[in-house]
Amino acid sequence: MDLLGLAADVNWGLGFGAGCAALGAGIVTIGAGYGISRIASASVESMARQPEAAGDVRGAMILTAALIEGVALFGVVVCLLMQMGIIGQITALVAKG
Repeated sequence: MDLLGLAADVNWGLGFGAGCAALGAGIVTIGAGYGISRIASASVESMARQPEAAGDVRGAMILTAALIEGVALFGVVVCLLMQMGIIGQITALVAKG
């Protein structure tokens, strides 16, 4: 039986989905935190090197951090949907069809 079939199995798939959802949410959170910290670090460094461009750099930093937060929120929502079993039910319907 392949992984898709195991995920579609109700008894085994729900536990697998909950575990993967927790792991996925953690990875998404760590990745977003790391990305935003790298952006902040580079922005502060560039403002220190060129203070006259601080306004432009700050605006670009805030915009990029907001985009990363949006992607992280989307990733956490997908993980929660997986934990609730909605994605497993969709996968089961696709496997049957």
